[in-house]
Amino acid sequence: MTPKAAPFANNEIGRITALADLNLDYLNLDDTFKDLTKLAAKITGTPLSMVNIIDNYTVWTVSGYGFEVQQTPREESVCQYTILEKEEFEVNDLSVNPNFKDADFVTGDAHFRFYHGVPISTGDHNLGALCVMDMAPRQLSAEKVEMLKIISDEIMNRLKTMHYIESLKTKVKEAKQTQNKVAHDIRGPIAGIMGLADIIREQGKDNNLDEVLDFITLIYKGGKSVLELADEILSEAKNANTKVNPKSATAALIALKQRFEQLYIPQARSKNIELRIAISEHDDDVLLPQNKLMQIAGNLISNAIKFTPRFGDVTVNMAITGTEPERSLTINVKDTGAGITQKQIAILLSDNEESTDGTEGEKGYGFGLTLVKHLVKGLNGTFSIVSEEGKGSEFMVAVPL
Repeated sequence: MTPKAAPFANNEIGRITALADLNLDYLNLDDTFKDLTKLAAKITGTPLSMVNIIDNYTVWTVSGYGFEVQQTPREESVCQYTILEKEEFEVNDLSVNPNFKDADFVTGDAHFRFYHGVPISTGDHNLGALCVMDMAPRQLSAEKVEMLKIISDEIMNRLKTMHYIESLKTKVKEAKQTQNKVAHDIRGPIAGIMGLADIIREQGKDNNLDEVLDFITLIYKGGKSVLELADEILSEAKNANTKVNPKSATAALIALKQRFEQLYIPQARSKNIELRIAISEHDDDVLLPQNKLMQIAGNLISNAIKFTPRFGDVTVNMAITGTEPERSLTINVKDTGAGITQKQIAILLSDNEESTDGTEGEKGYGFGLTLVKHLVKGLNGTFSIVSEEGKGSEFMVAVPL
């Protein structure tokens, strides 16, 4: 059985948006935090400690000491309660707590009894939890709890530092691209000016006054175009210093496919669902804004798994369409679930959608599609749904590159 599902935070959409903005790679954070999870276990004297990041569907164990599970449905976790707290959440004996006493991790082989979690917080939002667990009931002293809070703060500091470094890498890359663009765009007008001046010089005294005036006019226009380009570059540089760039990282299409397979095939297998992800092979040289696409497609895939019954299918197709300079990335996620009525589709695409439960009672938090719409809109893309009751649903996203 699963624990009793906790309510969501008052500003859940703000919380998961803040998490999306960090652009975390859940599969490659263990080395970043394994020293801190070990420290937390040693300080508290517990055999298990974890750094858990929580999105709207899943608890991602990004680093653990004595624990190898990488993901857990949110409704099956204790940490879902920790992120609702400001300071900490402790359960001395899970076996007598009405919210957890029938949970599989209490009644099964794991036999967990003690839990203590501290939120990993930005100050405005709790993104996850640092937690320690034991197989025997106990209670942590105030001193040990304070040490866990210090470790939790360090985890958040490292997350922010990682995000800052990625942003700097992107700015360096964009600066190089701008440099190449400037060299290309300025070369033409300057070459034209030099050519006209060379014509005047070669003709010397034979220059006709009217022709000279025409040449001077052309030289003036060429010089003006260079100045306008310089103003444009300075304006872009000014905006770059005052506005956060939404593309904090890039990845090839095949890299995104591999990430999705690693992250979401375990979820699908837990319901015996066949998850297939396909890409257009000839577009592997195109670098994509990984920051938001992982969150967009990830939410759609989790949503499809949630609403597809056991032994069903979820198919994901990603492709680059169109030609330069108007290419787009299309993401289609299709499932064999119960389908959605036209009235429900209208509600989902509005700003007032309500949460519903999955095929096996998985908790619906009501913010997955809200986040998808928010992120797609931020990338100037489109989002649509096609569905027929009893025959499944297809969610379609198109993002201009």
